[in-house]
Amino acid sequence: MDDRTYKLIGVDYPGNRADDVKNPGLWWMIGFLFVVSFLGLFSLVPLRKVMVMDYKLTYPSGTATAMLINSFHTNAGAELARKQVSCLGKYLSISLCWSCFKWFFSGIGDSCGFDNFPTLGLMLFKNTFYFDFSPTYVGCGLICPHIVNCSVLLGAIISWGFLWPFISQHAGDWYPADLGSNDFKGLYGYKVFIAISLILGDGLYNLIKIIAVTVKEMCNNSTKQNNLPILKEASDSERYKLLMEQRKRDEVFLKDKIPSWFAASGYVGLAAISTATIPIIFPPLKWYLVLCSYVIVPALAFCNSYGTGLTDWNLASTYGKIGLFIMASLVGSDGGVVAGLAACGVMMSIVSTAADLMQDFKTGYLTLSSAKSMFVSQIVGTAMGCVIAPLTFWLYWTAFDIGSPDGPYKAPYAVIFREMAILGIEGFSELPKHCLAICCGFFVAALVINLVRDVTPAKISQFIPIPMAMAVPFYIGAYFAIDMFVGTVILYVWERMNRKDAEDYAGAVASGLICGDGIWTIPSAILSIFKINPPICMYFGPSSTS
Repeated sequence: MDDRTYKLIGVDYPGNRADDVKNPGLWWMIGFLFVVSFLGLFSLVPLRKVMVMDYKLTYPSGTATAMLINSFHTNAGAELARKQVSCLGKYLSISLCWSCFKWFFSGIGDSCGFDNFPTLGLMLFKNTFYFDFSPTYVGCGLICPHIVNCSVLLGAIISWGFLWPFISQHAGDWYPADLGSNDFKGLYGYKVFIAISLILGDGLYNLIKIIAVTVKEMCNNSTKQNNLPILKEASDSERYKLLMEQRKRDEVFLKDKIPSWFAASGYVGLAAISTATIPIIFPPLKWYLVLCSYVIVPALAFCNSYGTGLTDWNLASTYGKIGLFIMASLVGSDGGVVAGLAACGVMMSIVSTAADLMQDFKTGYLTLSSAKSMFVSQIVGTAMGCVIAPLTFWLYWTAFDIGSPDGPYKAPYAVIFREMAILGIEGFSELPKHCLAICCGFFVAALVINLVRDVTPAKISQFIPIPMAMAVPFYIGAYFAIDMFVGTVILYVWERMNRKDAEDYAGAVASGLICGDGIWTIPSAILSIFKINPPICMYFGPSSTS
C-alpha cells in the first residue's frame, strides 16, 4: 500500500488511486502487530486435543523439532535410542552438506541450480513436474502418512497435469491472452481461487464435524472415542512399550490444561481492543468490518492449522487473499485498496500464528513438555517479534530501495497484492470466465469426498484422497508433490523390506533431513546479507539444433 508500489503499478492503471496509499511507519507497524498478532494464539487453544491427539496430525516440522530435542535428552543406556540419535545426526549432516553443495550452483535469480532440475524432462518441467532434490520435502514424505502424500500427488496431477493446461487452451476466450503470470484476471486467478475452494470445503467440513461430535457427546454424556479421519489408533499387535509411551504423552499433554474460558476471554478481549484500534491506523477499514473479520477468522485458522498438520505448508497468504478480496469489494473504490490490504494483514497474522502454535503443541506433545509453558513461550516470542520484525523491516526500508524492479529486493508480491485489492473492488464479476462456477464445483467436491470418507468402511476409506492435501499443489506447484512422493516410496519399500527398522528409524531420518536443510538457511542468509552470491548458475535448456 506504499507510494513506491502505487507508482510501480502505474498512475494510469485503472483503479490505482493516489489516495489509496499508506507509507510504512515504524511506530504504527509495531502498534498494528501488537493488536493483531496475539489473537491467533487464543483462537484454537480449545481444539489442541482434537488436532494433536484425535486427528493425529503429523505437523512434520514440529515432529522433526521434537525428534531433535529428544535426541539431546535421551538415556544413553537405551540401545535403540542411541541408534536413533546416531541416525538423526548422520542424516542431519548429509542434509546440511547437500544443501551447502546445492548453494554453489544456485546462481543469482530463481532459474538456476538443483531447485530447477528438469528431472522428468523440459515439457513436464514447464508444468512444475520435477524433483528438486529438497531434503525437507523428502523428509516430510517420510513422516506424513501415505494417503497424505498420495493425495498431494493426485492434486498435482489433476491441476498441473490436466486442469491448468486445459484452461490455458482457452486463453483469449475465458481470459485475455496477454496477461502476466501473476494477474488474477488470468490463469493465476483460477489457481488461487480453486485452491481456496478445496481448502475451505475440506476445512469447514471437518470444523462442522468437530462441532457436531462435541455437541453429541455433551448431549449423550458420552466418553466414547470417535473416529476421526487421518490415522487409526495403534493396533493391539504393537509393542506394549509404545502404547505406554503414548499414554504418558497423552497424560502430560492434558495435565496442564488451558481452560477454554480463558482462551475465549482472551480472544474476545483482544478482538475488542483490535476492533477499536485498527480503524485508527487504517480509517477505510471500519470497526464493524474488523469485528466481522474476527467472527469469521477462527474457522479459517482451523482450516490452515489442519492443512499445515497434513502437509507442513502454512498457507496463511492464501487465507489473507480471502480477506483482501472480500473487504476490498465491501468498501468499494473509496478506500477499498487500503482496507483490503489491511484486512489481509489481519487474517494472515491470525491464521499463521494459530498454525505455528499448533505446530509447537505437537512438539510439546512429543517432548512431554507442558502445554502451558509452550503457550506462554509463544506469547513471549510473539511479543518479541512485534518489535524485532518492524525494526528489521525498517532497517532494510531505509537502507535499500525496496520494491525497485532493478534492485536486490524486488518485493514482487507487493504489486500482486495491490493489484488483487484493485481487482477486489470490482467484485466477483472481474474474475475470469467460469472461475466462480469451477470454484463452487470444487467446494462441493471437497464436501462430498469427506462425506464418502466418513460413511465408507475403513478398508475403503483409507484409499480415498484428502481434499486439503490435494489443494496445496493447485496453488504451490507439483514439484514438492514429487519430493513428498519420493519420500513415501522410500518409506513403503523400507517397510516392505524391514518394517521394524522403518518404524524405529524413519522418524529419525526424516527429522535429520528436515533439520539439516533448515539449519543451512542461517549461513545462507548470512552470505546473502554480505552480498556473497553463489559462483555458478546451473541452468538447463533445450539443446540447440543445427
